Amino acid sequence: MQVSHTSAAVSAAFDDPNLIAQAGLVPVMRLAERCGLPRLVTEKVKLTRVTNGAGAAADAKVTSIVAGMVAGADSIDDLDVLRHGAMPAMFAGIRAPSTLGTFLRAFTHGHALQLHAVHRRFLGALAAHTPLLPGADQMAFIDVDSTHKRVYGRTKQGAEYGRFKGIRTLHPLLATVCTPQSRPVIAGVRMRRGKAADSRGAPKFVSEALTTAAEAGCTGTRILRADSQFYNAGVIAACRRAGAHFSITTGMNPSIKRAVLSIPGRAWQQITYPTAMPDPDTGELISDAEVAEIPAYTAFAGRKKSERVTARLIVRRVRDLAKPAVVGEQGELFPVWRYHPFFTDNPAPMLRAEREHRHHAVVEQVIADSKASALAHLPSGHFNANAAWLTLWAMAYNLLRATGALTSAFHAKATTATLRAHLIHVPARLARSARRITLHLPHNWRWQHAWTHLFDTVHAPPEPG
Repeated sequence: MQVSHTSAAVSAAFDDPNLIAQAGLVPVMRLAERCGLPRLVTEKVKLTRVTNGAGAAADAKVTSIVAGMVAGADSIDDLDVLRHGAMPAMFAGIRAPSTLGTFLRAFTHGHALQLHAVHRRFLGALAAHTPLLPGADQMAFIDVDSTHKRVYGRTKQGAEYGRFKGIRTLHPLLATVCTPQSRPVIAGVRMRRGKAADSRGAPKFVSEALTTAAEAGCTGTRILRADSQFYNAGVIAACRRAGAHFSITTGMNPSIKRAVLSIPGRAWQQITYPTAMPDPDTGELISDAEVAEIPAYTAFAGRKKSERVTARLIVRRVRDLAKPAVVGEQGELFPVWRYHPFFTDNPAPMLRAEREHRHHAVVEQVIADSKASALAHLPSGHFNANAAWLTLWAMAYNLLRATGALTSAFHAKATTATLRAHLIHVPARLARSARRITLHLPHNWRWQHAWTHLFDTVHAPPEPG
């Protein structure tokens, strides 16, 4: 491909007031309105004690930030992406980045909790209006994990040297919900200081995530999955109070190690991974593993009787390729294994339960998405402003996932970057006639039928009842 004219015959001017660069925001924000986002903000977020008018029109400010994040903004200054061309004619109430920054800095911890309430109810509304979580009435997985986000500047509140030497971070905690047929959506987020322990506040957070999942239509079997940092009695007790199952990696503490080494050799069943995985030490691809279980393992035996839990201990083992085989007493070579145990009351057969637990890694896709979009920066020096920014990103992420689910089967499982490229970053020219606005979009746009289906669906009259 090459430019069809010489450079002398081409000119450029930013002078058309009727163009917009993100026409996909029209159906997306209409969906947000139909799911009650502005109303929820008005009802829940009360910045009445804030001076200088920062708390006024909170609904317009929240929707402006969410729309900017949907369009790809990853900083407060980037929210200016909403103020170009004909955007003010298409959307009312767009706020300047300086106004939105002042609004975020006005948040206290209590206001951040109010925003969490908006997020939970907004997710429930999205699930009710779109096929966001198909099969949730049968089975749903709630995945909990934490991540560290590097930040810069010594005045950023809460930033500390934590897990990574010499790197200042904040430490978000998040929970996602998915079904066997859907991509994950975000059930809850919390911002924490950099040195916060991985499991700090986990039992309460797990309880809220399980409640949010139920409000989003997850009325069937719910299974909480987590890594070893969440293997504690409080998290399991929260699952049982909510009527949910658990599947939590345990690590190899002395009690677990004794139990694993007591498994007889004939109990191990061989499995083959559908896709090979690299060995963490050597980089060689691993396709085979073995799985066994202890049907009744009692965890937390050192605690009082009411806090002990008896359930299944399922163990996967793979060859440790970094270590040579061990020579036995009679000259046989015995392989060295790397063990991966997890504790669960999942009633599924062993191999299925192991496969479902391994799928917990899907939460890493959401974390990677966050750091490639709105969480590329935590934009404020104020801790509660960054906490609000994190929650607003969760809303924007769920809104994009609901948009994809409403568009087509392909877009229901597409990545966020794909959704933006296909549905959001569509240029359009506005034409006005008889008090109506018509969007003129590019001819031969590859995804025009999917975009039109989305547009027609969200603008159709609501179904009666």
